[in-house]
Amino acid sequence: MYQPETYGVALTFMVATMLCWGSWANTLKLCPGYRFQLFYWDYVGGLLLASVAWGLTLGSIGSTGSSFVKDVAGCGVDSMLWAMAGGAVFNVANLLLVAAIDIAGLAVAFPVGIGLALVIGAVSSYVMSPNGNPWMLFVGVALVVGAIVCDAIAYRLREATRASLSTRGVVISLISGVLMGSFFPLVSKAMSGVRGPGPYATCFFFAIGVAICAVPVNLVLMRKPLDGKVPVAMKEFWSARAGWHMAGVLGGGIWCTGAVLNFVASRAQVVGPAVSYSIGQGATMVSACWGVFVWREFAGAPAKAKTYLGWMFVLFVCGLALVALAPLFHRG
Repeated sequence: MYQPETYGVALTFMVATMLCWGSWANTLKLCPGYRFQLFYWDYVGGLLLASVAWGLTLGSIGSTGSSFVKDVAGCGVDSMLWAMAGGAVFNVANLLLVAAIDIAGLAVAFPVGIGLALVIGAVSSYVMSPNGNPWMLFVGVALVVGAIVCDAIAYRLREATRASLSTRGVVISLISGVLMGSFFPLVSKAMSGVRGPGPYATCFFFAIGVAICAVPVNLVLMRKPLDGKVPVAMKEFWSARAGWHMAGVLGGGIWCTGAVLNFVASRAQVVGPAVSYSIGQGATMVSACWGVFVWREFAGAPAKAKTYLGWMFVLFVCGLALVALAPLFHRG
């Protein structure tokens, strides 16, 4: 399989992860009127297809480790279950995050959920596999958290005239953040050990875990949406436009591409999972860029909101720079 041999290539993979994880949700905007619960079935299908495609391409070339097919066949049962568990946890977190956005808006759901995920994921991944300079890593994480706070304040100022924030939305955001920050250590655990699979096979098992978990969880959310809207019927999925289905598959493929590149970068000895995950969660900044510069979400926002937005970008760039440089400055 292909494995980066230099930090420059690994960093490129992590930045690509950030772009993919911060951009996949744009495919949902291409489907106006298509409920997320229905979109999610196509998304899961795209994730599965992409995990196989990357396994049969990058996962089957190079001279490092075993090829994708051999890796899948020779994987230990424990490692396979850890990867699938990571996929199941991610699936629940992702569904809850979107539900929280519908309930409380981006002002609470996205910053709270992804911010908490970043802290939990980076700290727990570093504890499991300490790579790089811890001071640079955690100061960088702190700056990113500060950026997320500024982002939350900016959104709140923009939505000052709207309905009061829902406590239920905040609680769901917190639960989503805890779960979102917990899936990556499970993935790291899956790749460790004597019979642990490589990153490409791990992503395949991860995608299977997402698909298995999506069936009961998404069906429940279709019948009892957390956003208070009317239940969703499966017949709406079959009558949806072909373009909407393609957009959903594309969204899953984009997210999976980011996951594959992130898992691969996390196995580079100089990087480690804490740095890989932290840079990947810079997707928050990418998502904000889409919202501000493409979808013009802040076109009518007050000047104070735009000031906080500016600070958000500054803190994010500084924080992610420290996280990216942490592997080059080892302890001692």
